[in-house]
Amino acid sequence: MLAETEILVRYAEVDRMDFVHSSRYLEWFEIGRTELLRALGFPYRRLEEEGIFQPVIEAYVAYIKPIRYDERVRIRTRGSLQGVRVRMDYELVRDGEVVARGYTVHTCLNRERRPVRPPRKLRDVLGLI
Repeated sequence: MLAETEILVRYAEVDRMDFVHSSRYLEWFEIGRTELLRALGFPYRRLEEEGIFQPVIEAYVAYIKPIRYDERVRIRTRGSLQGVRVRMDYELVRDGEVVARGYTVHTCLNRERRPVRPPRKLRDVLGLI
């Protein structure tokens, strides 16, 4: 499954060169990840209420072309399983062109902050992607 979300770049997100600051890309990935999980029927709030937390353990961003203030950017997100880890892949698209891509890898922790397998239902859904 592919989740898509559109954002409009705010002035607060750009640096003195009028480029979106590099740290914002990971924030946008989080928006994409949240929307994908919601579309799959697993909003973060529900997972956390069930005692499952998904911290990022690895992140990568390839900055292909700069993004500037007031541009519309579409966040495309896909998820998959890598053993007991969850991987999310992202593309940031402006006017039909990929301007950045990346991924995050997550582990699942229980309330005691101990590693656990992703919930069965989530594994089933991500296994189909």
